[in-house]
Amino acid sequence: MTDSEADRIIGLYERHAHLWDAERSRNLPERAWLQRFEALLPKGGSVLDIGCGAGEPIAGYFARAGYQVHGVDSSPAMIERCRARFPDSTWDVADMRTLSLGRTFDGLLAWDSFFHLTRDDQRRMFAIFRAHAAPHAALMFTSGPSDGVAMGTFGGEPLYHSSLAPDAYRALLADNGFEVVANVFDDPQTGGHSIWLARKSL
Repeated sequence: MTDSEADRIIGLYERHAHLWDAERSRNLPERAWLQRFEALLPKGGSVLDIGCGAGEPIAGYFARAGYQVHGVDSSPAMIERCRARFPDSTWDVADMRTLSLGRTFDGLLAWDSFFHLTRDDQRRMFAIFRAHAAPHAALMFTSGPSDGVAMGTFGGEPLYHSSLAPDAYRALLADNGFEVVANVFDDPQTGGHSIWLARKSL
């Protein structure tokens, strides 16, 4: 379980984009959290989905609700599916670790994507979150429940996940101008996700 496995994530999702899209639940077990996030947004505001996958179900939830969705993912095959499904939204092939869109958003999401980064890359992401967050923007991401690396499998290949300690996330959020609104670990309603919902203070 080494950080070198993280370098294979982009290729893994590109190779298995069809499988991921086919297996991704559309039942929205995360609906309650999406609604909590949405409650912090202005009506019709802008949402940046970081690691948007194939656009369903999360980006689609916001697109259908009338938000201006901008999705980014490192997999061209995933982004191709997004563009076909939601041609009125904006989609870019991009690595979140070097994201620099030159604009800010009312809400930023990194659901089941941010936790594929190494812990050092996760620390660096908070400056990227800050740079893309409008005043009072909402930020929601999923992590692990404690510091460490965990390996899963997908498409018969190793799948890397890592997490910082909760206190580290709290410190990084505070240092970058975000206040924690809600936080839960191993949430049974979402299949065991650990979720952070924050809001930019300025």
